[in-house]
Amino acid sequence: MSAPISAPFSLRGRVALVTGSSTGLGKFMGIALGQAGAKVAVNYNNNTARAEKTFAEFKAAGCDGMLVRGDVSSETEVPRIIAEITATLGPVDVLVVNATPDQPHKPIEEYDWAFYQQMLDFFIKSPVLLAKACLPHMKQQRWGRIINIGSEVVARGVPNFTAYVAAKGGQNGLNRSLATEVASSGITVNMISPGWIPVERHENDPQEEKDGYRALIPADRWGVPQDLSGAVVFLASEASSFITGQNLHVNGGLTVH
Repeated sequence: MSAPISAPFSLRGRVALVTGSSTGLGKFMGIALGQAGAKVAVNYNNNTARAEKTFAEFKAAGCDGMLVRGDVSSETEVPRIIAEITATLGPVDVLVVNATPDQPHKPIEEYDWAFYQQMLDFFIKSPVLLAKACLPHMKQQRWGRIINIGSEVVARGVPNFTAYVAAKGGQNGLNRSLATEVASSGITVNMISPGWIPVERHENDPQEEKDGYRALIPADRWGVPQDLSGAVVFLASEASSFITGQNLHVNGGLTVH
């Protein structure tokens, strides 16, 4: 048997990239990884002022890292992003695929193919590009963590949401297949699927929709962004080294079957 790990949740000496981490759930996951000891690349694409404010919060929380701007669904941008992180912090050991676009609910007749394509670009193309850019280093050192941020909507089959649900379902399939492909290289690939955890972009959601969802949660409370902190640190750490290809639902028991 191998020797016990003295600090199984420590990420000291690791470099993490959290895509789309200037706001929402991504911001809190980035801070959690930083507080666990990782150097974290905080990624954003559009709002520089918001990203700089988030990075100031990140530093105030005692974290070390960098801001990196770029579109993680772009074939030209992803290699540049990874190269910038490598030059400043070191090669990426922990990849958290979190970036997301707006997600309007519409009947299928009201979606055009361009919107479906945008969902596929964020949730299939981006994870593939990022994995391909990070895997050479992970394979060389025989250690790596890829964490896809999914959604409970796939298990729930949420209506009027086909574009997002279909793309997230595809991301889950990619997660499972890649997990078995790279397991022998000491790399784990897992997914965290949050429930509806209100963040900035939910501020104007109808109150009746919020009330209806809240009534369904067995844990009898709303989820908060910090509820993802333990999950992401665990899956990024040595403590989860024999866990791969899994989808961890963080939603207070809403999708228990």
